[in-house]
Amino acid sequence: MRSVLVVGESLVDVVLHPDGSVREHVGGSAANVAVAVARLGVPVRLATAFGDDEHGRMITDRLRSDGVGLASEPLVVARTSTAVARLAEDGSASYEFDLDWRLGPVEPDEVGGGPSAVHVCSIGALLEPGATAVAEVVRGAGARATISYDINLRPAITGTGPDVVRRVEALASQAAVVKASDEDLEQLYPGRSADDSAAALRALGSRAVVVTRGGAGASAWTGCGRVDVPSPRVTVADTIGAGDTFMAGLLVALADRDLLGAVHAEDLGALEADEWAQVLGFAAAAAARTVGRPGADPPTRAELAG
Repeated sequence: MRSVLVVGESLVDVVLHPDGSVREHVGGSAANVAVAVARLGVPVRLATAFGDDEHGRMITDRLRSDGVGLASEPLVVARTSTAVARLAEDGSASYEFDLDWRLGPVEPDEVGGGPSAVHVCSIGALLEPGATAVAEVVRGAGARATISYDINLRPAITGTGPDVVRRVEALASQAAVVKASDEDLEQLYPGRSADDSAAALRALGSRAVVVTRGGAGASAWTGCGRVDVPSPRVTVADTIGAGDTFMAGLLVALADRDLLGAVHAEDLGALEADEWAQVLGFAAAAAARTVGRPGADPPTRAELAG
């Protein structure tokens, strides 16, 4: 049975709106991806960490209500992490983090022989001490699962420079699918074009490198060349969780085509340009629904079909 294991941070976004109002939403790149995958109809488990506090209970309630199972004991940190998100008038967000990240032992999934995909991302993949545990999960799963990695850099907490590049490239070299935004690539490889950066990442061994450019669309560098799709036109509420929903859409679209799992690596690598365009289009449509409403609130499969 196709299923996804997501590994990484959960937190609460404290959103400061331009009008001075403050709202709290469950977030964190990994938690957002897990919720979006679940809402799009694919079984998913999340290995994460949060505290035994009010914010932690918010996360527990959100995961439970969306059918996301826990793959590790989350109560391994003293407090639940937060991200203060300051919204600009155009809906874009800048972040300040208060984050404690570590990862307890990931419990095996005996149903169906384990997950068909393991997704890692963002802060959880780079911030110690949890990042070492994330890397161990990736190494242990690579023989049976499709590994995906969303770079999703947060320089304010992970920093930039040669050490970050080394860590990112080490994960990218083990991933079949790598995703980044154009901003990620500029922070990772300053002064280099997106084309050159994507090509360099793909040369590390991935089947596809996908780059998102907000309202300007998305592109995939694959074995059949570069594939571009536009972004659907939408009135933006905010951009929180948009990239995470796009990533979930990618995974679900590949699952729909029975392309998850290491056994399908060659088929994934041979996917034609028109199929990649459909995969990217599905992901872009899911992300557009998310930016059209406040917070990381991804759509269900029924909403996309309607």
